[in-house]
Amino acid sequence: MGLRAAPSCAAAAASAAAAGAEQRRRPQLCPPPLALLLLLLLSLGLLHAGDCQQPAQCRIQKCTTDFVSLTSHLNSAVDGFDSEFCKALRAYAGCTQRTSKACRGNLVYHSAVLGISDLMSQRNCSKDGPTSSTNPEVTHDPCNYHSHAGAREHRGGDLNPPSYLFCGLFGDPHLRTFKDHFQTCKVEGAWPLIDNNYLSVQVTNVPVVPGSSATATNKITIIFKAHRECTEQKVYQAVTDDLPAAFVDGSTSGGAGDPRSLLIVERESGRSVEMHARYIGTTVFVRQLGRYLTLAIRMPEALAMSYEESQDLQLCVNGCPLSERIDDGQGQVSAILGPSTPHTSLAPAWPGYTLEAASAQCHERMPVKDIYFQSCVFDLLTTGDANFTAAAHSALGDVEALHPRRERWHIFPSGSQGVPHGGGPGAVTLGLPCLILVVFL
Repeated sequence: MGLRAAPSCAAAAASAAAAGAEQRRRPQLCPPPLALLLLLLLSLGLLHAGDCQQPAQCRIQKCTTDFVSLTSHLNSAVDGFDSEFCKALRAYAGCTQRTSKACRGNLVYHSAVLGISDLMSQRNCSKDGPTSSTNPEVTHDPCNYHSHAGAREHRGGDLNPPSYLFCGLFGDPHLRTFKDHFQTCKVEGAWPLIDNNYLSVQVTNVPVVPGSSATATNKITIIFKAHRECTEQKVYQAVTDDLPAAFVDGSTSGGAGDPRSLLIVERESGRSVEMHARYIGTTVFVRQLGRYLTLAIRMPEALAMSYEESQDLQLCVNGCPLSERIDDGQGQVSAILGPSTPHTSLAPAWPGYTLEAASAQCHERMPVKDIYFQSCVFDLLTTGDANFTAAAHSALGDVEALHPRRERWHIFPSGSQGVPHGGGPGAVTLGLPCLILVVFL
């Protein structure tokens, strides 16, 4: 029985390594599902020595467990991923070498060795170089949130990475909160998106077209608050046609050491910047599309929810006030319209776009008929500005890059939950034309 069990164990290890390589090409925070399953089986003792013909002194299970622990928090969308992943691979390789004699003839061990070699080749990792330490006291870095958060969890016996939240603002403007609620709001003037003990983000919205309550963002101010020895306070400010790749004081980073605790990266000159705050595990994207700005943020839940009672007005946390909402947060406006009858027809709200034309244009960029598609159609009908198509498409791309849970990337309006595709390009829910009317009433 034991001899027949060994190949299945090797296959499980090889599958876990292959799945790990594929999963880490995607910007997500969780470890590969198959690797987690293998780790769970190991921790439960189901893959014990007898099942895999593994001598008691062979420590390949410990090597694999340490590797999963070292890489579970890594995110390929963040600068420094390749360097940290290669360090972990070299540590994994060193661990297998130290236990090679005891594991001679063990198929799980040899599968792991082959998997390491394959991953090092894929990531262009050199065999010589620094390695990650599995000792949390050694790896603790007060200016690396992943490091000290992981150390706390390791000491508590919990190998799960910290939980992250996403918030985004784009278009007329459309808000996606930390709770994945989606709202279309007015919020003219200056409003706080985030205001906690670590970060403040304020946006300023101006009317888009005369006679409409729809607004869009033309100014963003971000304050990274001083944090012990990691960084002094840094302020970033962007306005229409002025999207700098530096903080207000002219610097492009905060803190000392390498890598820096806080860093600005310009992705497209004058059009797209990213801010990576290692010390609070936070990433911010700011873009200009057309005349207006968009913003996307990923932040650890523990920090995002660290604020005082006086800081409760945060759009990312609690959404827009009811008096500032154009829809009900689900792409529907029946609760706002009530029994009243619209006094205009469903003619296009702006010259040049019919509902069918706007739907067709948005469908070219966003084939999935989710709330981002509907927001695109809404923006085209209310403004006539084709740049809002790019804004909605870009906002969805930011979700895919930053949102930690793939199954929540798409949000569907009420009545179409879980339906990824509608009918033809003109198949927009009835709530959308009604929403257009509300904006101009």
